[in-house]
Amino acid sequence: MPLGTLDRAPPPFFRQGPSALSKLAMCSALALLLMVADARFNVMQPLRVSLAAVLYPVQWLAIRPVLLARSAGQYFASLAAAQEAQEQAQLQRSLLSQRANQVELLSIENERLRKLLGLRDRLQATAVSAQVIYDAADPYTRKVVIDKGQLQHVVVGSPVLDEFGVLGQVTRVYPLVSEVTLITDRDQAIPVLNTRTGARGVAFGDVTTHADALELRFMAANADVVAGDLLTTSGVDGVYPPGLAVARVEKVERRVDAVFARIYCTPMAMVSGAMHVMVLEPVSAQIPDRPAPSAAVVAGKKGASK
Repeated sequence: MPLGTLDRAPPPFFRQGPSALSKLAMCSALALLLMVADARFNVMQPLRVSLAAVLYPVQWLAIRPVLLARSAGQYFASLAAAQEAQEQAQLQRSLLSQRANQVELLSIENERLRKLLGLRDRLQATAVSAQVIYDAADPYTRKVVIDKGQLQHVVVGSPVLDEFGVLGQVTRVYPLVSEVTLITDRDQAIPVLNTRTGARGVAFGDVTTHADALELRFMAANADVVAGDLLTTSGVDGVYPPGLAVARVEKVERRVDAVFARIYCTPMAMVSGAMHVMVLEPVSAQIPDRPAPSAAVVAGKKGASK
């Protein structure tokens, strides 16, 4: 065998090179160097952009089945929700149509009865639209500030409504803004009427149960009040027009040792989230002034006093 054909390299068993620990330390140092350089100088940003551009088609193809499955699920869910909403809308439209017919008939009957009895027509209050700017800064009261004031002919005592019912009453008026005290304020009271029984009462703001609540006070323990009764304005206070929704009875507590029942109510208006409101003219502004006593009556009173 020729000597030139012999492999002069040492066998693999005897080869000398860096150890595994040295390779680990070298790779760790290189990785740390690359991380520091990338964090400081963004040296890996071109490589990162290139890899993202190359892998984007693969990612796009991989995510397609997931998006298609999700879109199909959303489509069927939205279809079912749309069908249910359509059914609810049709039912609501039927109920509103029936109620509108009943209201029209009742209005005609009411007008005929008033003409028959010679009663005065109901007062028609003028209204001004407004927007809630912010809540009052006092954390112990329930007040909001609206963007209408004296320049828009807003006066103290004006009722404030939203699309659901009575929201509160104007308590302070400035040239451009006004302060509205909500019906849930602890110092606020509003005369109400139980639409089911016709009984009158006074609802006060109640903060003992939760922030947005009312309490119907001074009702006898045996009064005919149940949960679900609707309370509206009675119109006897000279501030609120009659028939405006105020609250709905939530719970009635009757105790043997108590003369009055504890009646908790939930306001109909959005006292915590109202944005657009309507300011009405107080009913007292539409009622004519009391006529002055005649001279004969004044003379008779003076003679009786003597």
